[in-house]
Amino acid sequence: MGPGECPSLGGNDLWMGKRAVMALFYCFFPPGWLAGAAPVPMMGMGMPRPSGIPQAQNASRDGCPCPMLQLSAMEATADFVVESPDVVYGPDTIEAQYEYRTACVSREGNVLKVYPTSTRFTFRTARQVPRLGVMLVGWGGNNGSTLTAAVLANRLRLSWPTRTGRKEANYYGSLTQAGTVSLGLDAEGQEVFVPFSSLLPMVAPDDLVFDGWDISSLNLAEAMRRAQVLDWGLQEQLWPHLEALRPRPSVYIPEFIAANQSVRADNLILGTRAQQLEQIRRDIRDFRSSAGLDKVIVLWTANTERFCEVVPGLNDTAENLLRTIQLGLEVSPSTLFAVASILEGCAFLNGSPQNTLVPGALELARQRRVFVGGDDFKSGQTKVKSVLVDFLIGSGLKVRGLGGCTAQEWGGGGLDPKHQACGRGACVPWGLQLPRGPLFPQTMSIVSYNHLGNNDGQNLSAPPQFRSKEVSKSSVVDDMVQSNPVLYRPGEEPDHCVVIKYVPYVGDSKRALDEYTSELMLGGTNTLVLHNTCEDSLLAAPIMLDLVLLTELCQRVSFCTDTDPEPQGFHSVLSLLSFLFKAPLVPPGSPVVNALFRQRSCIENILRACVGLPPQNHMLLEHKMERPGLKRVGPVVATCPVPCKRGAAPTAPNGCTGDANGLSQADTPQMPTT
Repeated sequence: MGPGECPSLGGNDLWMGKRAVMALFYCFFPPGWLAGAAPVPMMGMGMPRPSGIPQAQNASRDGCPCPMLQLSAMEATADFVVESPDVVYGPDTIEAQYEYRTACVSREGNVLKVYPTSTRFTFRTARQVPRLGVMLVGWGGNNGSTLTAAVLANRLRLSWPTRTGRKEANYYGSLTQAGTVSLGLDAEGQEVFVPFSSLLPMVAPDDLVFDGWDISSLNLAEAMRRAQVLDWGLQEQLWPHLEALRPRPSVYIPEFIAANQSVRADNLILGTRAQQLEQIRRDIRDFRSSAGLDKVIVLWTANTERFCEVVPGLNDTAENLLRTIQLGLEVSPSTLFAVASILEGCAFLNGSPQNTLVPGALELARQRRVFVGGDDFKSGQTKVKSVLVDFLIGSGLKVRGLGGCTAQEWGGGGLDPKHQACGRGACVPWGLQLPRGPLFPQTMSIVSYNHLGNNDGQNLSAPPQFRSKEVSKSSVVDDMVQSNPVLYRPGEEPDHCVVIKYVPYVGDSKRALDEYTSELMLGGTNTLVLHNTCEDSLLAAPIMLDLVLLTELCQRVSFCTDTDPEPQGFHSVLSLLSFLFKAPLVPPGSPVVNALFRQRSCIENILRACVGLPPQNHMLLEHKMERPGLKRVGPVVATCPVPCKRGAAPTAPNGCTGDANGLSQADTPQMPTT
């Protein structure tokens, strides 16, 4: 699909294969997520216009003045007011009446009966933005030092030379800072976009105050240099600002992380588990007081830990978990930080894959009405996976893999242990053909391989820590598979194999290789193979930023319904953050959603509800009617339809209008320039 073509119009050319995959990246990733791509407004189908492609000019056909479809420019100002009797802007709050429409389904015999329902909500959002502090566990790691450096670079408006030109500080990759939302249509029927952060009052990222803990005593400048993430010219400018920042001592329990991390552990909180818990709480109180903060949010961005077994009487309830800490029994460092944060009334967010938020911690959070969220930042490879699998299954294609990981990746294993009972060949040596039949159904798989050379990769080289990561990565496709019973029978699912290797040379620049094979009609197959070079910490840092800003915003939102007029807030397990986590935590009994587009729509539509705007449904019925009949504000210019196609391909200097394969140059997809 060329930049002048539009998938929303009937004909010409089927929209499949390479062009569809390209469009996916435009549709699902917020502007600025693609490295080097400037944040741009979005087309009607959610696709940004590639830079360098001019907007279509007014044209005419058969004497009829007919404006070509144009890309709506983002409004120069982010300020807007919703003019509605259902929205009241008070000095302290924004109050909005909102009609929440959904449907209930019941089964009667062989018939599904659907009952549309409607509930009237009243949302109240406090307008006063607090002075917010962020405490990072693992502040001196790659993610912590990169996020701190990014905020400082933006606050100081830094720029620096590189071999490809001069770069300026920005927040690319952040949904709240580089994403946009559509407010609606203007008088000409074009969508109007504003920055995501303008929907509701949010903390400005430049105003954040940072502190934190780390088992390494390096100051933030030394940690930045050790991480080798940022360009040298930027490091030199940031050095004097970061040199004075030094992490507080942290908790080190060797059996929870890889043995290779012991060389870093020179900055420790000593004492019993109860004494360590109390010291963390004192640190939080000291930071809040000394920095003059209204709120503090604690975020775990330290090493991946091994899973902690959930044991009745040990960590299954809040009471048992607190007693376990007092008795000095098994509790992970991350759970200690979570409990300390909750007891201090601070939201806690888990950016690693281990089960930090054991049932006892979740119960404690609910008792104290404190937000918690997790698990594991969703940045590179998994974010792509949650898009592609949704695309394949949503298009009616059944994911069927032709490979698995080698037996060596499983320690010489043979079958994946989770499938030993049923005999499914999830992870077998390459080329080994298993018999088909009741015991060996046809293999369906998604294979993900990646290698990285940062400290996270070194820690994950230990099997217990790798297992935590494998679990969080492997559940990302479950809801998409379950959504299509036409393709997958009950209990049937793709085998999902994940391999991670530590290669020091590549540093923070992780390499990811994925293969997706899907079945077409009449026995055909379609295979997608992706190679993704992920700048690990530069992808994670804006996610951490969004987590903090959205969590704080949710703390200022309350709502009630006509049937339950008592104001309440969101559930303590803040599932609204699912867009940012690989293995999102949800309240008990709630469905887990991993599909990226649905996750983003959830955030956007809840924020829209808070200002009385309808959910974004992408129907655009105004443009699909034979006779215009929907009311618009302002004068409406009559238009006639035109094909959303570019003109003839320009003639190349050699006189050729096609490429080496004889295809028109006009059909060559164009990507954003960097």
